[in-house]
Amino acid sequence: MDKKLLQYKGSKQVMAWVGLLTVAQSIAIVFQAIYLAKAITQLFHGVVWTIALESFAVFAIAHIVRHLCQWGKERIAYRFAEQTALHYQRMLVEKVFEIGPHLIGKHGSGNLVTLALEGIPKFKKYLELFIPRVLSMAIIPAVLLVYVFTMDIMSGVTLLVVMPILIIFLILIGLVSQNKIDAQMDTYRLLSRHFVDSLRGLVTLKYLGRSKAHEQAIATVSDKYRIATNRSLRYAFMSSFSLDFFSSLSIAVVAVELGLRLINGTVFLEPALTILILAPEYFMPVRDLGNDFHATMDGKEASEQIRGILDEKTSGIDNEVTSTSQWSDTSRLTVNGLTKQVDEGQLILKQLNFKVKGFQKIGIVGRSGAGKSTLIDMLSGFTAPTAGEMTLDGVNIEGFGFPDWQNQMMYIPQYPTVFSDTVAGNIRFYEPEASDEEVEHVAKQVGLMALIETFPNGFNEKIGQGGRSLSGGEEQRIAVARSLLQNRSILLFDEPTAHLDIETEHGMKEMLLPILEDKLVFFATHRLHWMENMDSIIVLEDGRIVETGTHDELLHAGGAYACLIEAHRRGMKI
Repeated sequence: MDKKLLQYKGSKQVMAWVGLLTVAQSIAIVFQAIYLAKAITQLFHGVVWTIALESFAVFAIAHIVRHLCQWGKERIAYRFAEQTALHYQRMLVEKVFEIGPHLIGKHGSGNLVTLALEGIPKFKKYLELFIPRVLSMAIIPAVLLVYVFTMDIMSGVTLLVVMPILIIFLILIGLVSQNKIDAQMDTYRLLSRHFVDSLRGLVTLKYLGRSKAHEQAIATVSDKYRIATNRSLRYAFMSSFSLDFFSSLSIAVVAVELGLRLINGTVFLEPALTILILAPEYFMPVRDLGNDFHATMDGKEASEQIRGILDEKTSGIDNEVTSTSQWSDTSRLTVNGLTKQVDEGQLILKQLNFKVKGFQKIGIVGRSGAGKSTLIDMLSGFTAPTAGEMTLDGVNIEGFGFPDWQNQMMYIPQYPTVFSDTVAGNIRFYEPEASDEEVEHVAKQVGLMALIETFPNGFNEKIGQGGRSLSGGEEQRIAVARSLLQNRSILLFDEPTAHLDIETEHGMKEMLLPILEDKLVFFATHRLHWMENMDSIIVLEDGRIVETGTHDELLHAGGAYACLIEAHRRGMKI
């Protein structure tokens, strides 16, 4: 019995109704066996056929009631499974948008896509099959056994002794098969991640002329999944055959025992026939559960993965700390001892201390691996600090994942996402109720109007996948237009122009600088010419802040920042 079943909303009521219908079904099975045996015995003894017909009629009614109960159980389980699966799919998608890119990287985007599209239907099938099957196995044999004991103690003892053997065999099959199922799921996750990564990199592979060579990698991963699936199916077929064989053997034991006693005259025909009819029904729930075991275990595995992801704390904090006001010219953020340690024990950020007041443009610079992106990730709430004290307007906070900070913050990455939608739909992605006038206004601010006017459909032109392709600079302008439409007061940039050529970046700079006024801006970049326009600069080296100040102050100090500027002038990679 899966204990997690009781944690799903409405599961207890569903199990109660299914349990009641199973009891009614068990009683119907008993009446079905009684009157079928009675009808056969009456015909055997040459009773008038009209009397036997009455017994057949009761048997038919009991048979109909039995299958109506089965239909009711399946309908209740189906509706519960449908509602629960949709609920968890919605929660999973919402969680994916909450947990941030680093946790998505931890689980694998391919794994999350597969879990949402294919894991949810498997989870639904698991709930749909498992609840009726497990309750049938718990109730039907018990009811039938009680009735058999009232008729014939010897037969009851035989059934009681044989059933545990079958259950133990079922458990052994489950234990042996679990390793194969786990291996299959591991290769399936590998295949799903590889598939998504291949789709993403297909254009690059074609550009580099490596698309044909990639076929071998796809074939290797696919072959691993094929082998694991065949092994799992082999065990599934063997276990189904074994269960059928042992349950048939158990029925044969009961039949032989009844036959010998019938010959010896120690039992009458009608009760013996009734018990013989009930024997297959007694073992059937165990066989059904065993046969569906492999069909449901994938769903159980998917449910555990889903619950594991849903249990992830957003940015590793409880989101209970909130600020009481919007960021303004008098707002203060104080950070002391900010530290980030990864699972392997490596310190990425070490004891960072800085203060921010009001609307400032803060540049974050340093060599590759210095911790710039990690700091931006922490400020955006995508990852939580390992240690440190932070206060926002005098309120202690544990991280930056709480709603009040998130609702006034906009994160712009190096490669923003352009969705398969119209230009207007992409701009108003976070503000779907924005008017056409508002969309046009922000498009003018970021310099998109000249491009949009060349499109045949203007703002209704389809871009992204399946539509018109945009350059890197145009995609960045779309991303900035989104943030302007939201009118966020805190902007976080993580290498927004690293992939742009000099001319495109110059255009982006002229567009961005006026927009950054009256905002709190954290701007992480390798392109040091942006620093001349920053109010303050944080210089990182090996995860530590080694210098802070303005461009002129740091340049005249001749320290780490001056070395970066010199390396940049020489064209050295920093």
